[in-house]
Amino acid sequence: MSTSVPDAVRPSPGTNWSMQIKDTLSQPVVAAFCGGGVAGAVSRTVVSPLERLKILMQVQSVGRDAYKLSVGQALGKMWKEEGWRGFMRGNGTNCIRIVPYSAVQFSSYNFYKRNLFEPYLGTDLTPFTRLICGGIAGITSVFFTYPLDIVRTRLSIQSASFTELGAKPEKLPGMWATIVSMYKTEGGVSALYRGIIPTVAGVAPYVGLNFMVYESIRQAFTPEGDKNPSALRKLLAGAISGAVAQTCTYPFDVLRRRFQINTMSGMGYQYKSISDAVRVIVLQEGVKGLYKGIVPNLLKVAPSMASSWLSFEVTRDFLTDLKKNDESQSL
Repeated sequence: MSTSVPDAVRPSPGTNWSMQIKDTLSQPVVAAFCGGGVAGAVSRTVVSPLERLKILMQVQSVGRDAYKLSVGQALGKMWKEEGWRGFMRGNGTNCIRIVPYSAVQFSSYNFYKRNLFEPYLGTDLTPFTRLICGGIAGITSVFFTYPLDIVRTRLSIQSASFTELGAKPEKLPGMWATIVSMYKTEGGVSALYRGIIPTVAGVAPYVGLNFMVYESIRQAFTPEGDKNPSALRKLLAGAISGAVAQTCTYPFDVLRRRFQINTMSGMGYQYKSISDAVRVIVLQEGVKGLYKGIVPNLLKVAPSMASSWLSFEVTRDFLTDLKKNDESQSL
């Protein structure tokens, strides 16, 4: 005698499909990947005007002072000449770059942490181990997304009023047109990875410091007996970790920008190597030349990293809780 399962309790194909998606999204590495993507888009859009201003200041070599202004004056100049589009110039490309960059960074950190550095699941890492794990995650994310970073830099300066670049084109090239032009005229694939060595040299310690300081401060800010600090404490931990990491590694960021436009005619420098770039910058611009643009950078780092860490944790926790909620509803 066969027994039939009532339709009311028989799971439908749609239910199984939905549960499979929730199960996949709730996996730690996948949740970290999605959370990282959201974090990247939110953090970069929030500070887009300051991010672009930082780049414009970084690429000015000695004798060029189009943006040798205070932050307020420079932002006013950008608004007057280009309007709100000037504030967002290059942000679309930046978000296209930063979403996979941030997603790969957070998820690879989670992967390396769980599979390489934790002696057993749930172990707290030492600060040094977090530094190394974060550094490897930073290098991983750079290699996946670097061409979009160099294109974002080009797009950020094309419409700025640098007299060395000549008259502005009537129609600015977009992301793909810039990629194709660089590939055809500046050396193929190698052109899309120009400046990657100083980038990796800066990103590895930056990401490592960011993860190390954030997790240490987050742990210190968590009241005894609680699993998570409040949103305000997370924002503060993110702001502090970003400021520390940015200040320690900022010269590498300047070198990265300089090398990314090293072949653009009119910008006034043709560096042969990293050591040559450091020597020329210090001789011509002083040590402060390695810190050009740091003021708008520090102004942006607090809201950028704070919003990045908070949006990452909110998204990640939401996704990892999907399976738990689904299981509790089925009981």
